[in-house]
Amino acid sequence: MELTLDNTPIFAYTGGKPFDRRLPVVVLIHGAGHDHSVWNYQARKLAHHGYAVLAPDLPGHGRSGGAPLAGIEALASWIETLLDAVGAPQAALAGHSMGSLVALQAAAQLQSRATKLLLIGCVAPMPVAAPLLEAARHDRRTAHLMINQWSYTPTSQLGESPVPGVSLTGLNIRLMERQREGVLATDLAACNAYQNGLEAARSIRVPTALICAERDQMTPRKAITPLQEALIDTPSGAHMISIKGAGHAMMAEAPDAVSDAIRGFLERA
Repeated sequence: MELTLDNTPIFAYTGGKPFDRRLPVVVLIHGAGHDHSVWNYQARKLAHHGYAVLAPDLPGHGRSGGAPLAGIEALASWIETLLDAVGAPQAALAGHSMGSLVALQAAAQLQSRATKLLLIGCVAPMPVAAPLLEAARHDRRTAHLMINQWSYTPTSQLGESPVPGVSLTGLNIRLMERQREGVLATDLAACNAYQNGLEAARSIRVPTALICAERDQMTPRKAITPLQEALIDTPSGAHMISIKGAGHAMMAEAPDAVSDAIRGFLERA
């Protein structure tokens, strides 16, 4: 799906189905240095089970034009503009890693316009290690290798994949390489600078799920507690879902489990 926002061409993957705003809308927001393709499995499953899916390439990423936006709040406002552009009165928001911060902030800004919130691989604050920030600015190849090392489990590093013949780490390197110069550095700086996550979480009043991976080194389970506690006033509190055996790149390492977790939560009363 191709759109124009603020005179800038934007691409959003719709899961292989035409976007139909009469259906329940779900927005899938990618993480730092990535694009819509990290959601391929989940977008297809949701689109073929009755949802209108929007998995946008954020500005400056993938097939979208413009420059990458420098802050989480700006990205959250961009999501609201995207919903306006497609005529969606309400939407569920799901985000991974940096995208989870964008979803969190957007849900706080949208209030009742957001129907449900899914935070995948999320902690708040989300500090980024100084060596990774430095490498993203001056040595992208090293930054990509560091991200792969911390995002995938050892078995994936050795070549295991739920899709026969696909190297998950190799695929992720190619995905990050095809992003424009400066995109990863801008994204990681935005994550590192964002300090409004817990305040935003305290204002959320829609059903919320925290999806965490058992072997996540980037956003480990033990670091989620402050965010979970800040979401205490959401209906029934934040719902915790653990993805067994996966790392931070859980959508690729455990595509069916993540798809089932998202769909299952969306269909909860």
